[in-house]
Amino acid sequence: MRKSVLLLSVIALALSQIGANAMDRKAITIATEGASPPWDAIDADGNLVGYDIDVGNELCRRIKIECKFVAQDWDGMIPALTVGKFDAIMSGMAITEKRKKSIGFSRPYGGGFNQLVMRKDLQLPVTDINAQVNLTSVSAEQQAILEQLRSALAGRTLGVLRSSNSEAVLNDLFGKVATIRSYDTQDNLHLDLSAGRVDGGLADYFTWKTFLDGKDGANAAFYGPELSGGLWGPGVGIGMRKQDTDLIAAFDKAIDDCTKDGTLKRLSLKWFGIDIAPAPAP
Repeated sequence: MRKSVLLLSVIALALSQIGANAMDRKAITIATEGASPPWDAIDADGNLVGYDIDVGNELCRRIKIECKFVAQDWDGMIPALTVGKFDAIMSGMAITEKRKKSIGFSRPYGGGFNQLVMRKDLQLPVTDINAQVNLTSVSAEQQAILEQLRSALAGRTLGVLRSSNSEAVLNDLFGKVATIRSYDTQDNLHLDLSAGRVDGGLADYFTWKTFLDGKDGANAAFYGPELSGGLWGPGVGIGMRKQDTDLIAAFDKAIDDCTKDGTLKRLSLKWFGIDIAPAPAP
C-alpha cells in the first residue's frame, strides 16, 4: 500500500514538473491536418499554409518560442498529442467537452459554423441558407427548420469527415433518415461529391467554400441553415496536453494580445474574407 502511494506521488510530481517546465523549451512542434483549407492546406511546393499556420507562427513569435508545423492525419491527432509525438494541435479543432476530457485547450483563436452542401441536380426543396441554428439552444422556429431538412434529406447519402464533431452532429440530426458515409479526409469527400457518389455532406463552411469556388464544386451548393453551437463548442482552439499549463497560459495571453491589436482580424480577413476573430478576454 505504501509503495502504491509513493508511486502515485512520483507520477504526480513528474506530471506537474512537465507542466511547470513547458515554457523552458526553446522549440515546439505543432500538428495540423493540412487538408482543410483555408484553415490549413499543403501548397504546390509541399508547404503547410493557411490561417492555422499564420496564427501559430505569430503566436510563437510573441511567446518567443520556435515552432515547427507537421502534417498529421485527423483520426490520430489527439492520441498522438497525448503520447508526446508533438506539443500542440492547430487544425481548426473545435473546443468541445468531449475533447477536454483528454487534452487541454487554449482560449479560442477563431470561430465559424458548419453547413450542408448538396448536389444541384437533386432539385431539393428551397431552403434559406442564411438562416442560423445554434444547436446549444434550439428554438421552436429553428426546430421547424431542422424538421424540414430531415424531410428533404430522407433517403439521401451524406458524407462527413470521420471522427469529427460534424460526424456526430450529422448522425444525430439525420442518421435516422439518411445514410451517413464517413471519410478519412475532406478531399475524398469532395471527390465523391463531385463524382455523384454521395448526395451531399456536412463540414466547416469555409472548407466548403474553397471547394465550391473551384471547378470541382460547380455542381454543388450550400443547403440549409448555418449550424453552430452544440457539440462544436465555443470556437476553435489550440489543443495541448493538460499538464503543459505554462504553455497553455502563454498561448492564451498571445491570443488575447493578437485579438486586441487586430492581428487575428487581419489574418482571418486574409484567409476567410470575413472576421472570425473571437472577442477579447474580459
